[in-house]
Amino acid sequence: MSPKTLLAVVAVVLTCSCEKPTERLEGDTKTVTILPGTPPIDLRADVNRNGTLELELEAEDTNEDTWDATHGAIFLANIDDDSGRCRGTDSAGRQLSDLTLPNCNDGTDEIVNGDDDAADLAPLAIKAWPQAPAGTVTRLVIDQNIADNVRLFRHAGDAWHVLDPALPLALADLQAGLSISIEAKDIVRDTTKWDGIVDVTLQVVVPEQKYWKPGTYSDTVRLRVAPVLTSHHLLPVETAYASAVQRDPDSAQFVTDVRAAVAAASPNMTLVAPAVEDQWTQDFFETGYMSMPGPNGAQRVMRVFFRSANIENPFDRNFPMRAAGRIVFTRFRGKDVAGIQQIDLQTDGDTQSLNSFGNFETIPPYTQGTKQWSLGRVLRGSVRGFAPDQSFVSMTEAQKYQEPSVNIDTSWLLVGHVDETVTFLKANTPRGWIMLANDARLAKQMLEAEVMRGNGATRMFVGKNWVDEMGNEPPAETTISRLLANTGVMQASAEAAVKVDEQVAILKRETGITDAEIVKVPFLHEDVQGTSLAHQVGTVNLFVIDDKTLAVPDPHGPIIDGKDLFKKQLEDALAPYGYTIRFVDDWNLYHRMAGEVHCGTNAMRAIPSTKWWEVTP
Repeated sequence: MSPKTLLAVVAVVLTCSCEKPTERLEGDTKTVTILPGTPPIDLRADVNRNGTLELELEAEDTNEDTWDATHGAIFLANIDDDSGRCRGTDSAGRQLSDLTLPNCNDGTDEIVNGDDDAADLAPLAIKAWPQAPAGTVTRLVIDQNIADNVRLFRHAGDAWHVLDPALPLALADLQAGLSISIEAKDIVRDTTKWDGIVDVTLQVVVPEQKYWKPGTYSDTVRLRVAPVLTSHHLLPVETAYASAVQRDPDSAQFVTDVRAAVAAASPNMTLVAPAVEDQWTQDFFETGYMSMPGPNGAQRVMRVFFRSANIENPFDRNFPMRAAGRIVFTRFRGKDVAGIQQIDLQTDGDTQSLNSFGNFETIPPYTQGTKQWSLGRVLRGSVRGFAPDQSFVSMTEAQKYQEPSVNIDTSWLLVGHVDETVTFLKANTPRGWIMLANDARLAKQMLEAEVMRGNGATRMFVGKNWVDEMGNEPPAETTISRLLANTGVMQASAEAAVKVDEQVAILKRETGITDAEIVKVPFLHEDVQGTSLAHQVGTVNLFVIDDKTLAVPDPHGPIIDGKDLFKKQLEDALAPYGYTIRFVDDWNLYHRMAGEVHCGTNAMRAIPSTKWWEVTP
């Protein structure tokens, strides 16, 4: 090829973007002229979500400034306490106030607290540009309205330093390349303030010089912070919880019985019995998790404990909240475990029961029409004219992936919780689960059938007592016939049946569940202060341990043919689904105090295999 032909070819090539200076020949001489090239400005993140940042992989650079269910980088709200420095007290050993207590975590300091903390950070990297000329100015830019939500660290050797986006980087950082990590200082709480998306832009200003085209160049990576997700009953228990109320033999026995049920399910499960003077373990905390991609297809998981938004002492400025909930921070928060609190202290006191977590359940995953809830969907009870803490509701709604919630009317119930009437179990059905629902009509029919068989004199609630407001303990023991003759119980039960029908109708409409996937759980109701409460033991309020084992409150029903009538009914109803029932006596501690086994237990469950970033909210 002649020099002139070569010159023409090179001239065409130079109309394209170049990543390095390009030489050409001038005529027939051997003079070399350097034409400016386009600088190789490149910011990388784990866009392909394989848990590793690969600088040379094209998939890490493709559409890196967008985010959807197929690609896009992810990071965590780094609000655990990997070094164990947050213990709920100040330097003088005094308890931190309720509003100060949540403010110690790895997201509130500007250091990396060891290797465990480093593992909670998501990687970014500036790809090296060795030929970057003197005078080049480099910055990492984050929108000012978002910058306060995140923190960047630069990493060199064993040293970590906060990287201030307001300050330019050294030229050597661009020339050699720079490892960066990002954390969110908190979860998304209000999407009007932050939706969890952050764009990090590498901005490089190249000066006038010989080799590179001068100007301002940029490369943007979009990341999304992980949502907090709650668990459903299709996931087996890893750690169970039941409060140990000191000097209460009923509490000690309850803990022993639940521990035995857990051990029967699996020797790998444990039961934690925190010493708190609050027996309602289900109500003052809720469990969940956050996750981002980890190596080899795994998930990097941070467990989460929510503190309930219950106001217990409205006139105490330092400790207005439900005291037992402090264990979210004082005991549970730690390595890879975060605590979250969200409360509006102006919330009406009449709504406090709605803020307890017996009124916050998760429907298992399902598809309804074109909509999928691959990670389950929040279920709440509602009371006309009252609402739970709206700041807490907004926070959970901001997580997106399990919302909008399904709301059923619980205004007619004394406690007002969804766990009083329905629950969900894993089962080999087209949906993968069944729903248990209270049916007071069935309870009445079962008792009436025994009267027809001549068993009306058979006793129920043998050896049990009620407790009244004065602390008196009148006997609860009765007979089938006397219970059926109790017009108050019969009227309350008839009304409860209608109300449960309404709840079930909503759940059928929202989930598509059919009658064939609903198991009726019989127990009668009574009227208490114009509201409804389980008169018989509410066996639907049970503790799901795994897909084979349930801890269910002992119904103390009539013994017919050597077997408790209501135990047999539930065992027979669940036998086709492979469940073994461990009955737990909760009469004194829970039933006569307006609760049951589910109210007294809680669980951290296994992480689902479904990855939230692979589904569309």
